[in-house]
Amino acid sequence: MSQPAGGPLREPTLNGYRVLVVDDERALADLVGSYLTRDGFEVSMASDGRQAIDQARQVDPDVMVLDLGLPMIDGVEVCRVVRTFSDCYIMMLTARTDEIDKIVGLSVGADDYLTKPFSPRELVARVRAMLRRPRASSSRGQPDQEEAPRVFGSVSIDVAAREVRVAGDAIALTRTEFDLLEVLSARPKQVFSRRQLIDAVWDQTWVGDEHLVDVHVGHLRRKLGDDPGSPRYVRTVRGIGYGMGGGT
Repeated sequence: MSQPAGGPLREPTLNGYRVLVVDDERALADLVGSYLTRDGFEVSMASDGRQAIDQARQVDPDVMVLDLGLPMIDGVEVCRVVRTFSDCYIMMLTARTDEIDKIVGLSVGADDYLTKPFSPRELVARVRAMLRRPRASSSRGQPDQEEAPRVFGSVSIDVAAREVRVAGDAIALTRTEFDLLEVLSARPKQVFSRRQLIDAVWDQTWVGDEHLVDVHVGHLRRKLGDDPGSPRYVRTVRGIGYGMGGGT
């Protein structure tokens, strides 16, 4: 495992991805780090919330594995701060099984979660699944670089640039939120079940609470200025799932 010593510029590793593991349980952090290192990732470590934020600025990780219960600054606050300067994937780890812990973590920008105890192999598989997501559209055919933005009312989606505008103003979406919107907007006449969206956005190997989709849809609607009671952009089809609305 490597500790960062300076800025984010560093020699590429086998697969070119950097993972920051943040956990105050040293034995668990070392175990997770060893599995990730053996899988070809460059691994950095932090043991409290303050270190986590500093390391995230220095290392510029592709993925952060972030424990919820940290000393100094807890995982939720770390996630909130990191989201102000990084769009890295964030996997939240929690020892508590309450659904509210998972929802709170996701509400500040986490992309996925695992509940302790967990298998390090499963964590590595989840990390790999997240990193495959930016290439998810490749399985449906490489998007045309000249493709015109997809327009739904006042929302414009530029897939190639991964940019979304509402009434001409660019809005900041997390990678997960953009991926979700990209899938919905690619087939605006289709209604997707939660499982279909998980397969398309997360990965077919993802296992967990499918209501994770609802949380991210809620964040996406808020950023698009959608009224959850009468959504124009991301519509709910009761008993089935979600589809893209026309914006009117």
